[in-house]
Amino acid sequence: MTSSASDFESLSLQVPELEPLDEHNRALASNVHPADWVNPEPAGRYNLVVIGAGTAGLVSAAGAASLGARVALVERRLFGGDCLNVGCVPSKALLRSSRAIADVRDASALGIEVPFEAIRVDFPAIMRRMRRLRAGISPHDSVKRFADLGVDVFLGAGRFAGPDTVEVSGQRLLFSRAVIATGARAGAPPVPGLSEAGFLTNENLFSLTSLPRRLGIIGAGPIGCEMAQAFRRFGSEVHLFEAMHGILPREDAELSEIVRAALDRDGVRLHCCGKDLKVRREDGTTRLYATSHEGPLDVEVDNVLVSAGRVPNLDGLALEAAGVRYNAKGIEVDEYLRTSNPDVYAAGDICSAFQFTHAADAMARIVLKNALFFGRQKVSDLTIPWCTYTDPELAHVGLTEEQARSRGMATTVVRIPMDGVDRAILDGETEGLLKVVLREGSDRILGATLVARHAGDLLAELTLAMTQGIGLGKIASTVHPYPTQSEVAKRAGDAWNRTRLTPLVKQVLSTILAWRR
Repeated sequence: MTSSASDFESLSLQVPELEPLDEHNRALASNVHPADWVNPEPAGRYNLVVIGAGTAGLVSAAGAASLGARVALVERRLFGGDCLNVGCVPSKALLRSSRAIADVRDASALGIEVPFEAIRVDFPAIMRRMRRLRAGISPHDSVKRFADLGVDVFLGAGRFAGPDTVEVSGQRLLFSRAVIATGARAGAPPVPGLSEAGFLTNENLFSLTSLPRRLGIIGAGPIGCEMAQAFRRFGSEVHLFEAMHGILPREDAELSEIVRAALDRDGVRLHCCGKDLKVRREDGTTRLYATSHEGPLDVEVDNVLVSAGRVPNLDGLALEAAGVRYNAKGIEVDEYLRTSNPDVYAAGDICSAFQFTHAADAMARIVLKNALFFGRQKVSDLTIPWCTYTDPELAHVGLTEEQARSRGMATTVVRIPMDGVDRAILDGETEGLLKVVLREGSDRILGATLVARHAGDLLAELTLAMTQGIGLGKIASTVHPYPTQSEVAKRAGDAWNRTRLTPLVKQVLSTILAWRR
């Protein structure tokens, strides 16, 4: 059966992220929500029924099927969830283009002269590239792939019809265990006039086909900062509003300030400590009003992007029918990701404060062990890193210095500026700093935060060390290839080793060496 244009247009009305309906979005739709899909007949009682085909749901379903379980997977919108369709994948495609713009702009520092006026940003081409790459990645998350894995795929809105039953499109799926993995979506802050004026979120931002001349962004968290820098580099006038001081309020203040300075150099206009924000639509334009330390603000923009908070996708699940407790933050789970119904588990953004793709993946693996094989793995055992993909990036794992102090821990902090790393110097990427928080008197790593152009990649070594109980001294004794930016971790280990050379130790060593002469 082939899908008609009207099939795609009907789906587009339900799922705006599929706009425009070009060849790339048609290819995406054919993979993640094929219009001609016919749900199978339910196959008796399932070992596992998964509601939601984002990262947590896909990992749960694929893992269970590969182990021989009978699995049903229910999705009402697009396979791949936010990450593939409106999150990690499209946003990073845009960031790569924005980074190329900055590289050309700054090429003179490397001895390559490119006249600034010669730089031409083709925003429609940038968006076409994003849609092409997203569609190219989508087969991995496709309905067909999971059906081929032996998963019974049901497209439609799933709801509980009892403590061991899920209903979808009039069909009932009986289960021994179930996983709720419906994720979360962008929330709209209670800003007067915002709903009336209209706004963008991550769900429709990537459907733009023309560059906003003036873009207002509410919320200077990771998404707000990434998109502010990208769209400024594309040529938009960008105003970034944040109620708190500075940007990235959950990060180490010293390191987030480095990122703020980078946004400032790019020309992003930050309005922090903004209070009493209001939005008004007048004569075809949108105005944002606020008060801050700058004084009264009155900013005119063409579009508003909201990146301030997330809302769990609980609508229509009929959780009461299954005896599953929830609150405004999402599904309530215990340490083993089990809900108040012992046969129902949850994973990913629907139940976690760590709303990252890699966290959802890790939680799904815990669910497989605990739900199918009587495992007792705790979600609190996970060490979750994260990264904000601005330029430079800010990556973090574990505790910050302030968090460690608030828990009464005595700490030592090792600081390594990137301008002391040879490869960073040679690459012209010296902006940044590594801070490693250690337990005082030990090389045990409590946490690390790194600002660097490739911070997300460089943090993996320190995350591995934390997860496996490897101290900073062992990193120092590990040979790193020279010259690489990964040497920043080795330099941190060397710095810690030098703290062990106290005057007494140095005196003893000098005495021994003198005796050996």
